[in-house]
Amino acid sequence: MTNLKVHDTAPLGPVSDLEGDLASLRGDCARMSGHWSPPAPVSSLPVSPSLIHGVTVPPTSARLLDAMSDYGD
Repeated sequence: MTNLKVHDTAPLGPVSDLEGDLASLRGDCARMSGHWSPPAPVSSLPVSPSLIHGVTVPPTSARLLDAMSDYGD
């Protein structure tokens, strides 16, 4: 299903105004910031290594990781 409603509050001007400048971009962002809310913070607790089991790594991935240096040398 397509939402055909258009909410355009910006005035239409010459095509050159579509490029805009940094001030207009910041204004656009400020107007749009109320439309989105930040994601809920995720709180995760450490898991004991004894509880982690059943993890399998495909051999090709294991070889790829083994070929990588530990600290980007």
